[in-house]
This record gives sequence, C-alpha cells and structure tokens, in this order.
Amino acid sequence: MFSELGKKSLEEAAREGASYADIRIGKIFDENLTIKRGVPERVTLLQKSGFGVRAIARGAWGFASSVDLTKNEIIETTRRAVKIALASSRLKKKDVALTPQTARMDKYTTPLKSDPFKIPLDKKLDVLLQAERTVAEYSNLIKSSSAFFRAVREEKLFMNTDGSEIIQEITWCGGGLLGIAVRNGEVQRRSYPSPFRGSFSTKGYEFFQSLDLPGHAKEVGQEAVDLLDAEKCPSEETNLVIRGDQLALQIHESCGHPTELDRALGTEADYAGTSFLTPEKLGKLRYGSDKVNIVADATVPGGLGTFGYDDEGTKAKQAYLVKNGLFMGYQTSRETAHELELEESSGGMRADSPLALPLIRMTNINLLPGDWKAEEIVEETKSGILMLTNTSWSIDDKRLNFQFGTEVAWKIRNGSKGKMLKNPTYTGITPEFWGSCDAISKDDWMMWGTPNCGKGVPGQVMYVGHGCGTARFRNVRIGLIK
Repeated sequence: MFSELGKKSLEEAAREGASYADIRIGKIFDENLTIKRGVPERVTLLQKSGFGVRAIARGAWGFASSVDLTKNEIIETTRRAVKIALASSRLKKKDVALTPQTARMDKYTTPLKSDPFKIPLDKKLDVLLQAERTVAEYSNLIKSSSAFFRAVREEKLFMNTDGSEIIQEITWCGGGLLGIAVRNGEVQRRSYPSPFRGSFSTKGYEFFQSLDLPGHAKEVGQEAVDLLDAEKCPSEETNLVIRGDQLALQIHESCGHPTELDRALGTEADYAGTSFLTPEKLGKLRYGSDKVNIVADATVPGGLGTFGYDDEGTKAKQAYLVKNGLFMGYQTSRETAHELELEESSGGMRADSPLALPLIRMTNINLLPGDWKAEEIVEETKSGILMLTNTSWSIDDKRLNFQFGTEVAWKIRNGSKGKMLKNPTYTGITPEFWGSCDAISKDDWMMWGTPNCGKGVPGQVMYVGHGCGTARFRNVRIGLIK
C-alpha cells in the first residue's frame, strides 16, 4: 500500500515540474521506562507516523510533510513541496545539484536475537526495580536513584525519482543507572554504563540484558558516596587517560560535529555553530597525531548509527575523516558532496522522523583501535589522571576550544591507579589535544550509543554511535584554569 502511495507522490511531483523528488513514509515506536526511588516514574509507548516529500524544481529545494497517509493528502502535500521549491527558486544563488546515485531496490532489518517490544513489560520493570533498589539501599546518603530502559523501532519506506525503493526496519534498545549522593549541600553522582540514561545499541533485548544493571548497581551507589570524601581534582598540566564512556563524547563534540560539511560550509550555524574545518584544510590540516584514525561508519555491527541506507537512499558505508592524523574527509549529503566535487555522499543524511527534513548527521564516528591494552596505558603512565563518565561539556561555535567535566577520576602514580578525585575537568584546543594522543587501546574497544544528539532549527534529536576504547593524551590542562 505504501509503495503505491509513494509512486503517486513521485508521479505528481514530476507533473508539477520537479526535476527530482523523494518521499519517506514511516512509523516510529518509542518505549521509555524509568524507575525512580522505587516507583515507576515513566512508562510510555509513543507512536509517530507520517510522510515527508522533498522536491527540486527550477534548481531549488522544497519540502512538505503530513501525518495523514491518504492518497489525497499525499498528492496535496507533494504539490505543496513543489510549490515551495518554485517559490524558493526566485531567491536561489545557484542551482541545487546532486552527486549521481545508483538506484536501489532493497530491504534492511536490524539483526535481533530477542525483540525488545515482545518482552513483557513487567519483566523489564522488574529488572529496573531490582537495580534501582540496590543503588538506593547502599547508603542513606543516596538521595536519588534511577534506572532506565528504552527501545525504539523505526519502519520506513524511501522512494525517489531515480528509481530507488528501499524498506528498512531499524531497532535499538538499552538503558542505564544513576545514583546521586548528597551530604551537607554537596552533590555527587555516578552513572552506569555511561551518562545520558545509559548506552544503546542496534541489537535486541539481549543488549539490555548484557548491561547487567543489577550486577553493577552496588558499585554505582558506592562510588557516588565515596566521591563525597574524595580529594578535589588538582589544577595542573599532566597526562590524561580517558576511558571509552567519556572518550565517546570527546569524539562526538570535537570530531563528529566539526566534520559535518554543512557546518564547514556555513549552512548550519543556528544550533551549536559552524566548524573550524573549512574546505581549504581538507587533506592538509594536521588534526591529530599519526596514531589518530577516525571514520564515519554506518556498517559496524551494533552501532547506534548503523543502518542499511540513509534518508537519501545512499547505501551505508565507512568513510575516513582523519587518517594517520591528517584531516581527510567530511560527513556529506549528495548536495554538499557535489559542491566539493566528491564522487559520492558519505551516506549521513538522516531525519528524526518522516515529518522532518533530513540533515547531515553523524552515523558511527569511531576512533579506530590502536596497539595498546587499556591497562598497559595506565601502567606506562608515570604520572597522570584517569577520567571517565561525562557530567558537563562546553565547546565554542567553531568546535575548537573545549572544556569537559567528568563524574569521577583517579590519580595515576608510577603506573598504578591511586586516589579517587572529584569534580574533575580538562580543557584543550581540538587539533592540539588530538595531536597529543600517544596511546590508543584495542582490547576494550566497543560501541557506545548516544540517543540525544541535537541539530537543526527546528531542532531534531538523532541517535548516533561512537566506537572507542581508552586513550592517553600528553600535557593536558586539568582542573581550573589559573
């Protein structure tokens, strides 16, 4: 049925004068469960459906969408998209041009062992209740504790006038824990396995089970309480070792966003700024040390940014952004790739619903493994600080100057993890920071999933992934800047 509606839309777009058109018809299911202080705070299952039509007419874009999946509404919405394109063409600076694309007739489904939407609700809630209770009961200093589960399924059809027809069903799930300890007005927190309500993966319920929230709950409570008595993070320049849950956000903010080509071209600026990685630097800028290799990879198993095709019908692929420390590539769309005379898009155009316009979005932005074991990095560090789990971040509108805070840190002395430190922070300048990277692990490399990446006006929230392990950076400013 949806295929027939899609054909009607594309035929109507051509009749109205569009030189190109595509349509996305989709449905999204979003289950959110939160237990807080022994009580279900949130138990929701939301559904969103509709369609969106993009059209190029007289060299300009138009877009329109609707929730009404009927033949008449499909036709009217398509006409509206073309009319918007025609109106926009009066003010265009140049004609829109797209890189060539092979027409695809294909299907893609996330590989699952256990469908999270078929697991009984009471079973999922029981896991959360058990884990949250363990955190809460660790100490009377734990004043707030929460456990989270989330599962999302997106079903969508993509069709365009190039002849593509692609059906996808993308599923992801995961969760996490949070404990907050309070004493005499001081507040400390610990999260597991990462901040932002946990970690997520394009896998089935088996991924949530693998997190073993009840098995890690006591540690969450203990470390939150221990932080109340920990030493304050010193202010100094030292060696910084970052574990994967914090390194993922470092990659996200200082590698993922600046390599989005719309930011570099200045067409995306309202939400979190543009980028210092302007096109004349491509292939020339020393972005990091020769150990730093960063890719955008929508094919890696389990990545939260893994799929079959993006929302322009471009097949998922791996693309180098930084190779041996040299800035080598962007995340692109068909339009921006053509502007730089690239052969093809990187395949990162995505929208957070069928009602929204696709934007260049991160897929899985991964720091490729190095040659070290994680513990060897610590053992080979005479003096430094180990940090993990983000609690705050700030970065300028060019993605150059940044400051990150983490929930917890430990001193490293003569290759051993020593005293716990609280309120740790570090600062840096993106190319200098990555240029100081001299060790990257391989044994603890894994995919971390972040479901709350914001971009665009009106704002869209996208799910993205980051593959990384542990890394060491030399001579980093730690603590407050004097």
